[in-house]
Amino acid sequence: MKLQPDKYDVPSINGYGPGWIAINGEKHQGSVVVSSQGEQFAWQAERFEDLNESHFAQLAALDCEVVVFGSGLRNRFPPAAWLRPLIERRIGLETMDTHAACRTYNILAGEGRKVAAALLLEPAQDQTP
Repeated sequence: MKLQPDKYDVPSINGYGPGWIAINGEKHQGSVVVSSQGEQFAWQAERFEDLNESHFAQLAALDCEVVVFGSGLRNRFPPAAWLRPLIERRIGLETMDTHAACRTYNILAGEGRKVAAALLLEPAQDQTP
């Protein structure tokens, strides 16, 4: 049986490790936002504690169905006040650790969903087991 590799017509995350993520083969070493509609930009936060409502307002401007929030090495939930811009635009938010968010984004984007991933990449030296 001949197998064909999955081919996405949307930006995909094809690798990650401590302190980095590869989107369409391009390595990023800081927090990043990527959407299935082609938007991609640096997300100015190194730690969860650096985030605030303005970070989530950036995500609301993407006008997608759902945002997959990768909160770093562990699952951390943003305060409700930060989510106001998303709630006002009726955009869903799923929160999980960053590596799970990478995998989830790929699945949803591959299904043709209007999805964005906001991926918090903590500095590599903070990533001890």
